[in-house]
Amino acid sequence: MIDKMKQLWEMKKKMDDLKKELDGLELASEDKLVKVTITGSQEIKRVEIKTELAGADKAKLEASLTDTVNRAVRESQKAAAQKMGAMGGLPGLGM
Repeated sequence: MIDKMKQLWEMKKKMDDLKKELDGLELASEDKLVKVTITGSQEIKRVEIKTELAGADKAKLEASLTDTVNRAVRESQKAAAQKMGAMGGLPGLGM
């Protein structure tokens, strides 16, 4: 029982360390209209519009922003999975 508690405590410490690392990791996704910066824990940090809004096609800009945010989220998920894999996953939970 004490060994299980110790393992759980160690796992919690590793997860806390991983969260801190992911919070500090910034990834960017961009195209010719927008750039989105997101943390490894999937918090959007910045959205940059790279074109003048007066002459922008609203539908094209909205589609670009949606695609770019989705790409940034996928990159964030990949980074988190790689960090988790480097940790050895979560023993006992099948991860």
